[in-house]
Amino acid sequence: MKFGETFMEYLQGEEGSDKFCPHVEYKRLKKVLKSCRACKAALKESNSDVEQHDHEPSCQFQSCQSADCSGTKEGTVGCWGQGYYFQFAIFADKFFSELEKEASDIAGCFSSRVRRLLQLHTAPGLQKYLVTLRQCFKNDQQAMMQECQILIEYAMMNAIAMQKILKKYDKVHCSVNGRNFKSKMRAERLEILQSPWLIELGALYLNFNESNSGKSNEIFSHFSCNLSDTGSIMTLMFPDSVKLEYDLTCPICLDMVFNPYALGCGHLFCKSCACTAASVMMFQGVKAASDVSKCPVCREVGIYGNAVRMMELDLLQKKRFKQYWKERHASERAEMVKQSKLYWDHQTRYAIGY
Repeated sequence: MKFGETFMEYLQGEEGSDKFCPHVEYKRLKKVLKSCRACKAALKESNSDVEQHDHEPSCQFQSCQSADCSGTKEGTVGCWGQGYYFQFAIFADKFFSELEKEASDIAGCFSSRVRRLLQLHTAPGLQKYLVTLRQCFKNDQQAMMQECQILIEYAMMNAIAMQKILKKYDKVHCSVNGRNFKSKMRAERLEILQSPWLIELGALYLNFNESNSGKSNEIFSHFSCNLSDTGSIMTLMFPDSVKLEYDLTCPICLDMVFNPYALGCGHLFCKSCACTAASVMMFQGVKAASDVSKCPVCREVGIYGNAVRMMELDLLQKKRFKQYWKERHASERAEMVKQSKLYWDHQTRYAIGY
């Protein structure tokens, strides 16, 4: 089955749910590019009747960035002809702006739904007590894992659809604009497959699998996730041999991330390493960093304020690597106590003036 048919079947199944999310307008965009190709073919045939020999005219549809083709002779086939006007009157920038809006809506919907899901599983304090009490009367674990599968499938299907549209665009127009747009999406953190929330969903899958003796395989029939023996690589596997690998090595200490945080740029660090890089105390936390603090990897500023603690990944490490986790936890706690003591000693001396 072609991807277009698979994607349309997926959307039909999603439309019946009460949590229908934004998606890539794959069918419409593909039809647009198909029309654009037909226009270029028609213009090529009419090129012999046009007094322009230096450049081949092409359409001014939203996906074209070439010269104006409205200068064809009267009666010839052109983008501004009666049969093509409504389809080819928009410039290229609108095509990519619409695509960027779709990507932004998809990334926003995905992150908000993942946050809500993970809050149920890793709820702190009183909220955790209420969730536990609720589970005494109603088992929500299976519903949570079904939601996890829906979100993973949502991310994968829309990411593939976006990639195919951009690839089709470059093929039709013999350009690299689609590839450049993909790089722009990564830079603006709209590439959903690069989202740290996808790592959290993989960790949730593995946590559920270990807690329920492999029962997650019954729910996740089209997806699997593995963590390497060293804990440094997480692998997500999808149908059609699609495989994603995420490096869980801290770029600073070069060890498996412990008490991991994902900065706003998407890079993962140990909490202690991130705090050291931002020149803040561990007890103050990563988000206490100033707005001018830079990511040690990409040097982007202002990315500590929206850092995300990877609680599911931390829980997975605690289960899989018990001895390692205990040693790192003890070491981090001792360092935090030491930093706290030095900090408050300094504050006391400053306050009393000696």
